[in-house]
Amino acid sequence: MTSKKIILQLHKILGLTTGIVVFIVAITGCCWAFREEIESLYDDYKKVTPQNSPILTPTRAKELAKEVFPDNHVHGTLFKKADDAIEVIFYDPDPEFYQSVFLNPYSGEVIEVVDHFTGFFAFILKGHMRLWLPKEIGEQVVGASILIFILIIISGFILWLPKKRKNIKQRLKFDWKKTTRWKRKNFDLHTIIGFYICSLALILAFTGSVMSYNWLKYVVYKSTGGEKEAQFIIPENTSEKGENSDIMPMDLLITKLMAESPEAKSFELHYPTSEDQSIYVEVANSEGLYYDSDFRFFDQNTLEEIETPGIYGKYEDAKVADKILRMNYDIHVGAIGGIAGKIIAFLISLLTATLPVTGVALWYGRNYKKQKALKKVMA
Repeated sequence: MTSKKIILQLHKILGLTTGIVVFIVAITGCCWAFREEIESLYDDYKKVTPQNSPILTPTRAKELAKEVFPDNHVHGTLFKKADDAIEVIFYDPDPEFYQSVFLNPYSGEVIEVVDHFTGFFAFILKGHMRLWLPKEIGEQVVGASILIFILIIISGFILWLPKKRKNIKQRLKFDWKKTTRWKRKNFDLHTIIGFYICSLALILAFTGSVMSYNWLKYVVYKSTGGEKEAQFIIPENTSEKGENSDIMPMDLLITKLMAESPEAKSFELHYPTSEDQSIYVEVANSEGLYYDSDFRFFDQNTLEEIETPGIYGKYEDAKVADKILRMNYDIHVGAIGGIAGKIIAFLISLLTATLPVTGVALWYGRNYKKQKALKKVMA
C-alpha cells in the first residue's frame, strides 16, 4: 500500500470510531457559543435599584445564603456594580451541586435561586463535556475522541493535497452541474469544507484538549517558555491569627478593591477553607473575557497581598507563556475575538459537525456500491 492509502485507511477508521462523539461535541459547542448573550435576555433578576447605603459584607452575604442551603459549600461570592445583585455561588463535587443565591446587596433579601445544572445550556454543557454520561466515563471518552480528531484533521489535510499543483483549484471550489451526482456532491462537501475549516477546527480541538489533560497543559506551557507552575495555587497566609475583633478583615476587602479598581467589572471573593489559607479574589477586567482577570491573594488576618507561584496572578505580571495558557478558554469559545470571534467559533463548530455526517455517507456509498456490484457478479 502507498503512504496515502495507509493514511486514508487510518483517516476512515478513526473517523468512523469517533464520528458520533465529534458530531455531538461540535453541535453542542455551536449551541454554547452565544450562551451569555442569550441568557442576558431573561436575567432581569440580577439587577436592583441602587441605594445610598452600604452593601452586604462577604460574611453577611454568606450567612444569608447559607440559610437557603445550610448543608452545602459556598464556593464564592460575586460582587458587581451598584445596580447588580450579589451572587453567592454554592458548589459541591460529590454529589454534584451547583446553585447560586442572588441577594439584594442593600437589604439582604433573597431575589432568586438558580440551579446551574438545569435548563437548556446546562444540558448542552453536559453533552459537550461528557456526552450526558457519568462524569468519570464521559469526560474520558470526549477527551480521547478529540485527541483522535486532531489526527483526523491532519490526515484529512494530507489526503486533500493533490498530486499536481494544477489540480489545486479544483479542490477549492464547488463545480457542480445538473448532472453532478449526489456522491460527488457529498465528496466535495466533505473535502472542500474540511479544507477551509481545518486550521480553525484544529485550534478548537487543541484548546479543548488542553482543558481536558493537565499533561498537555504542562507541555504547552513549558514549550512556550513558562517558568511558573502551570496550575491554580492558593498561597497560605504569611501571618498568624491575631486577636478576635468585631470586624473581620475580609469584610473590608471588597470595598477596598472597588475603590482601587473602579473600572473592574466584578469581584469574586472566595472564602478560605482553613485558618492557614489566604483569601483569593478574581477581579474581572473585561466583560465576557477571562484571560485578563486579576487573581489576587490576601492574608486573611492582615489583608497583606501575597504572590502565588502559579500562573494565575495579576495579569500585568503575566509573561507570554502565562498569557497563552490563560487565553486558552477564551480562544476555545471564540470570546477572544469579541462577537466576531463567537460567530466564527459558531460557524466552525457547525461546519465541523457536518464532517462526520458526510464522512459516514462517503464510507457507506463506497461500501454499498461494492456490495451491489458483488451481488450482480454472483447472480
